[in-house]
Amino acid sequence: MFLYQLLNFFFVASKKQEEEDSKHDLSLYKRGDLLEVPRTLFTHFGIYLGDNRVAHLIPDFLPVISKNKSAIAKMVTNNRLLLGVITKVASVRVDSLADFAYGSEILINHMDKICSQPPLDGDEVARRAEKLLGSVTYSLLWYNCEHYVMYCRYGMAISYQTYQFCTTVRKIVCSRMSAYLTALCGVGITLYLGCVTPVTVLLTLLISFTIWMAA
Repeated sequence: MFLYQLLNFFFVASKKQEEEDSKHDLSLYKRGDLLEVPRTLFTHFGIYLGDNRVAHLIPDFLPVISKNKSAIAKMVTNNRLLLGVITKVASVRVDSLADFAYGSEILINHMDKICSQPPLDGDEVARRAEKLLGSVTYSLLWYNCEHYVMYCRYGMAISYQTYQFCTTVRKIVCSRMSAYLTALCGVGITLYLGCVTPVTVLLTLLISFTIWMAA
C-alpha cells in the first residue's frame, strides 16, 4: 500500500510538472532571448538558454540555512526570494520555463524596444549568461536580475527598475512637503527634549533648507 501511494505521488507530481511545462510553447523561444515576468513588487528577468532552460539571477535565503541541494534546486518561492533580498544572498541558476515564470505570463525581448543599445548575438548572450552561473552578492540597487540580463544581452549592466525606484524615492524625500515636515519635526523634538541651542536650531534649518533646495 505504501509503495502504491509513493508511486502515485511521483506520478501526480510528474504529470503536474508536464502540464506546467506544456503551458509554454518552446517554439516561441530562441537561445539568448531576454525573458521577463512579474514577481513580488518588481519584474523578474532571465535569459533563455534553449531546451526549456532559463538562466536567471534570483535571491534565495535557503542556501544560508540548508545544504540540501535537492531542496535548493526546487522552484524559489516568494518567501525564499524576499528573505534573500534582505540577506543579500543570491545565485545565477538555471530553471525550467515553468519554474522561472512562477505562474505568470512571459514577455520575450520586451527590453529591445526600450534599450537604445542593439542586442548581441543570441549565442553570445547565452554564453555570457552561462559563464556567470553560481553564487553572487545581491544588491537591490546595484546588482539585481535586471543588471545581469542587461549585461548579457546588451553589454551594459543597468537597471531601469532601479532608476525608476530611485527617482520615485527622490520625488518623495526631496519635496517641499518633506522640507516642511522635517522643520516641524526638528522643532518639535528639540522643544520636547528641552535642548534648544543655536547648534540644534542651525542643524534643523540646514537639513530643511537642503531638502527644500533639492526639491
